[in-house]
Amino acid sequence: MKTKILIISILLGQQLLAQSYQKIHENAIFIDTHNDFLSKTTDYGYVFDTDLRGKTHADLARLKKGGIDVQLFSVFCDGTKKNPYEFANRQMDSLDAVLKRNPDKIVKVANSKELHKVVKQQKIAAMFGVEGGHMIENDLDKLVVFYNRGARYMTLTWNNSTNWASSAYDETYNNDLTNNGLSDFGKQVVKKMNDLGMMVDISHVGVQTFWDVINTTTKPIIASHSAVYALCQHQRNLNDEQIKAIAKNGGVIQMNFYSAFLDNNYKKKVDDFFAKHAVEMESLTASGMNEFQTEDFLFNKNEVEPFRVPFSVLIDNIEYIIKLVGADYVGIGSDFDGIQSPPKELDDVTNYPLITKALIEKGYNKHVISKILGGNFLRVLKANEAKNKSE
Repeated sequence: MKTKILIISILLGQQLLAQSYQKIHENAIFIDTHNDFLSKTTDYGYVFDTDLRGKTHADLARLKKGGIDVQLFSVFCDGTKKNPYEFANRQMDSLDAVLKRNPDKIVKVANSKELHKVVKQQKIAAMFGVEGGHMIENDLDKLVVFYNRGARYMTLTWNNSTNWASSAYDETYNNDLTNNGLSDFGKQVVKKMNDLGMMVDISHVGVQTFWDVINTTTKPIIASHSAVYALCQHQRNLNDEQIKAIAKNGGVIQMNFYSAFLDNNYKKKVDDFFAKHAVEMESLTASGMNEFQTEDFLFNKNEVEPFRVPFSVLIDNIEYIIKLVGADYVGIGSDFDGIQSPPKELDDVTNYPLITKALIEKGYNKHVISKILGGNFLRVLKANEAKNKSE
């Protein structure tokens, strides 16, 4: 009899938890600041408002199912792309076409006021994030064009440096790096972004560039898709002093899902995998595939499974930031559709409620969880929209 009562109690408790986390997830404004789907459009011709289950981490229907209220779409190309500004605009065009076909489901918004209005209408609010300052081609007028098209942050560098900002990759590995940190023009870029109300994103930038940004910006900054260096020593991750500086600045760190930034052993395991497939990689490259297409082809869903980190590791990163600087400075920046291997259980955007469930199980209340899911980013967005006192 006691055993039966215990089982019933456990089942009731699980049912209440399920109801609780789903309700909290639905009531919160859930914001993901970094999804790379637009690269899937330009690389593979995938169309966002079609059923792409088994092919991508996201599509329009699955965003809704995952409870996503606001999605920032990454505009990306690497440093080898010719005419990167033109290419960036092509990616923006591809999303604009989706928005035009689906005004009842997803709407591009220019500011936090419009965002709240669209979310209240139970539609998805969309914005762009430009991932790599090389796409402005050293022209502040092109930065303004991106802003006017709906870009609300720019990542100052990708892995490739510009001649005005050094990347984390180059500061770590490039012995021939000639410019370290922000140049005078780089500081002009930051100031122009502050004036526009465009958030400065320091994911991918080098340590020297980071501190130059901190000393230049007049607005809170973001790390749109980063993780914790103390837990995984990848050059892309943020060390404790950087995390503290972002908190002091009033910014926010949006947590990246990529296993490479969450597991110190990931890189060696993946390098070994691709070494075994060197012949295939060479053949695919010769056929015209770019680096990302080649890796996607070889590192398919079945192959990637053993490399994925436990879901708990992602929560560990979120908690590390909370314990170091508080719950006001962390959010979600998945990097979905720009990564091969998210944590286990997070197969695609429909699994986002599991984060809410895990945070409840850790003892966080709905107020704190709502901050993490989107409230913290909203605060930074609003702060960037505010006019500088000197203006």
